[in-house]
Amino acid sequence: MSESGANDAERTVAAILAPLCAASGAIVLSGFFFPSFVGDAVSGASWLAVSLVFFSSGLGYLAVMPYSSLATDRGGESRLLGVRSPNVRNLIGEFVDEQNPVTLALPLAVFVAYLGLQFVAPAATTAAVDALATRVLTGFGPLFLGSVLLAVCYCGLLLFGPWGDVVLGGPDAEPTYTYPTYFSLVFTAGIAAGIVFWGPAEALFHYRDPPPYFGAAPETNAAIGGALTYTLFHWGVSAWSAYAVVGVPIAYFVFQRGAPLRVSTILAPFLGVDGLDSVWSSLVDTLAVFATIGGIATSIALVSRQFLAGIGYQWDVSTGTVGSVLFVGGLTLIYVVSCETGVHRGIRRIAGLNVVLFGLFALLVAAVGPRSFVVERGVAALGSYALNFPSLSLYAGSEWVTDWTVWNWSWWFSWAPFAGLFLAALSRGRRVRTVVFTSVVATSAATLVWFLLVGGTTLHVQHTGRADVLGAIAARGGTEAVAGFPLFEALPVSRLLMFLFLALIVVFIVTSADTSTLVVAILTAERGRAPSTVSVVFWGVFQGAVAVSVLVLGGSETLQALAVLTGGPFAVVSLVALAGLTLTFLRHERGHTSVVARALGRLPTIHTHRDVDPPDDE
Repeated sequence: MSESGANDAERTVAAILAPLCAASGAIVLSGFFFPSFVGDAVSGASWLAVSLVFFSSGLGYLAVMPYSSLATDRGGESRLLGVRSPNVRNLIGEFVDEQNPVTLALPLAVFVAYLGLQFVAPAATTAAVDALATRVLTGFGPLFLGSVLLAVCYCGLLLFGPWGDVVLGGPDAEPTYTYPTYFSLVFTAGIAAGIVFWGPAEALFHYRDPPPYFGAAPETNAAIGGALTYTLFHWGVSAWSAYAVVGVPIAYFVFQRGAPLRVSTILAPFLGVDGLDSVWSSLVDTLAVFATIGGIATSIALVSRQFLAGIGYQWDVSTGTVGSVLFVGGLTLIYVVSCETGVHRGIRRIAGLNVVLFGLFALLVAAVGPRSFVVERGVAALGSYALNFPSLSLYAGSEWVTDWTVWNWSWWFSWAPFAGLFLAALSRGRRVRTVVFTSVVATSAATLVWFLLVGGTTLHVQHTGRADVLGAIAARGGTEAVAGFPLFEALPVSRLLMFLFLALIVVFIVTSADTSTLVVAILTAERGRAPSTVSVVFWGVFQGAVAVSVLVLGGSETLQALAVLTGGPFAVVSLVALAGLTLTFLRHERGHTSVVARALGRLPTIHTHRDVDPPDDE
């Protein structure tokens, strides 16, 4: 398709979506804020359909909206993240030709086999996967704990040491994206909807079942501090460091050594750039594809339950299986369109909207929530987090740690290939120090503020009796998906909070799913070929199909356990990556100055009598 033809088609789509968004938005907003005005005109499952039309048309318009090339970021879209428009007369042929047979066939075979077993023998499949996951997480718990702690220490070395001065792409390279865009893309792609899913729930669960490390009694005042501290620990610098220790090596070897944009590029110090077509490279990339699809499909399934729980809570409707299929179908349409329009358009714009909504919601909760409680308990939790960080990082030996900390570390490592690759592709022209600061420090800061605000507010309303969030969870089968909705009902401007929260659910998962679709399309393409639109559509629809399958057949938690199991191999891969990067830095990156040395060099020189030359004798 020609560029002008594509532009004409996009203008036509935009012209259709804009009034559709306005009309459906008027209905949705009226239903939220003026329910008596709408009355019974829209009822039952119709609310789900109208909500989907509103979000799909709005985000779709944002993605295809006309733009000027002068309005794009510096350098335009990274060539590494480009999407080709194929010849429409030979779509299937081009798709097959561009695919790597190994990375295409193996993940497809695994997912088809899993879904087949889940359909034929769901109980046996779930039991087998759960038993395997328990054995791996229990037996390899020290590996995960040690790998994450090492990742944090290495990120500290890059942040303050001399290697942080390395400019990816060379000293004259310019960043492709402005810093606000860079942060938005990194943050929203890496966190997914987990931040809205667990924001109201995790600290509450630790309050109900306190971590053994702090030894507090359940649901007491003493349990609040430990609950917040462990929540910060699970979502702070440790978690984000798992992305950085995969992303920085990929970025370095891509931009400094000419390696291809692949997860397997981290093996370049051992195989050489020309040896990255080996079996080991294919194995790493294939495992990355499986982990990415499994992680995203699970997240889509989980947030679908959360969104539908919100619809049910707001309008007292039950959407059933049809509702799940409709919601996932709407999400799939949004993120496929967003991905196809590219990073510089759909992905970037929706990521920016995501950050704006995220900040607006956080400010609103801070304004109407228990500020003194959140500030007092938050400061105490931050102090406890800092003081206990080494001990928490090494604390093991209990079932609670396996179920929470080790599980979390494995989950973050299973996402590291996708998030790390995307981080690497965005980082040309950035100093290594800036990459680490953005992907670990800045993202952690935003995440911790969120959990202190939302988690702290949830603990307050539960502890003071303003709302029984735990009771609402128990009444709905123990699902954490419902946790946020009784919380918002107990606060002022509850309808506005509910609306923004549902919007955040959609936008967060879209910003991760469109990125994951692009990453999978890149990983499955033959080396040196950019993915085509057909490839993007195929992998986007496939991720949505997997999510729908687990929602219909059951077993989303089992698929999540399978995806988590890939965290073990990538924890080992991260150690290999750091060893290779360190050796390369020692050989090729001498002569840089650390932040500490630079700071010391700026201190005034203090002269002593020994430094003063004696006067000449007359």
